[in-house]
Amino acid sequence: MKENKAVIIPTLRYKNPQMAIDWLCKAFGFEKHLIVEGENKTITHAQLVYGNSMIMLGADNGNEYDNLVKTPESLKGTNTQAPYILVEKIDEHYERAVATGAKILIDIKDEEYGGRGYTCQDTEQYIWNFGSYDPWTANEF
Repeated sequence: MKENKAVIIPTLRYKNPQMAIDWLCKAFGFEKHLIVEGENKTITHAQLVYGNSMIMLGADNGNEYDNLVKTPESLKGTNTQAPYILVEKIDEHYERAVATGAKILIDIKDEEYGGRGYTCQDTEQYIWNFGSYDPWTANEF
């Protein structure tokens, strides 16, 4: 049986996407892949990469998709999803995030199922999980 190739790319809406892009690159190590500006230098679409993974983000553009996706701020700080990003040098990544002002929600720790990880919040209250646990290569427990 042939395996289907699938790529999952989270998409996020930010109130201030330019500030978010700058902060995500500085705090978490994302790199700019594509930035599309709209009127008045607003960011209508951006692609940031981390290793071989990507996220896409932009501002509320007043289109039909924006009616489906809300920011944590509009939901009074509630998140309905939180990506997990596999990081090789998790302790260094954690220190970088802390130094850049990420709000740590769950401090870095060893997990009982393997690896180390932490959970934090960015400047617009999105929750991010980072860890060294790789579920693709880990043994079952």
